[in-house]
Amino acid sequence: MERKEFIKKFAYGGSILLTAPAILSACSSSDDDYVPDDPNEPNTDLTIDLTSSTYSDLGTIGGFVYAGNIMIFRTGENTYLALSKICTHQGCTVAYVHADGDVLCPCHSSRFTTTGTVVNGPATSSLKKYTVQKNGDILTIS
Repeated sequence: MERKEFIKKFAYGGSILLTAPAILSACSSSDDDYVPDDPNEPNTDLTIDLTSSTYSDLGTIGGFVYAGNIMIFRTGENTYLALSKICTHQGCTVAYVHADGDVLCPCHSSRFTTTGTVVNGPATSSLKKYTVQKNGDILTIS
C-alpha cells in the first residue's frame, strides 16, 4: 500500500468514526421518552393578561402562544387550554393545529390531543396539562 493511499483510507476511516455517534443517535429507537423539567416553581401560577400585545394571538379562536415552556391556546369563545410545549419524544417544541384540533410535533410527527394524550408516536408519554381559569381579561395557569 502506498503512503498516499494509506493516508486517504486513514482520513476516511477517521471521519466515519468521528461522525458515527452523531448520526446513529440523531433519532434513536430508544423507548425512553424525553421528560421535560417542570417549567414552573411548585405552587406558582402563571398569569396571562389577554390585553397585552404579547398574547394577541389568543384574541382569535385557534390562536396559540408560548409562555415559558407552556403553550396556551384558545379553542372556543371563552375556552383556553394549556399544555407543556415540549414534546415527550425528544424535546422539540409542539404547535397547536386548530383545523385538526390536535397538537403536532414538527420533528418526528408525534400527534397529541388537546388533553395532551398521544394519538400518534413516536412519543409514548402524554404532554403535561395545566389548569386554566379565566377571570375577565386574565388567565391563570396552574
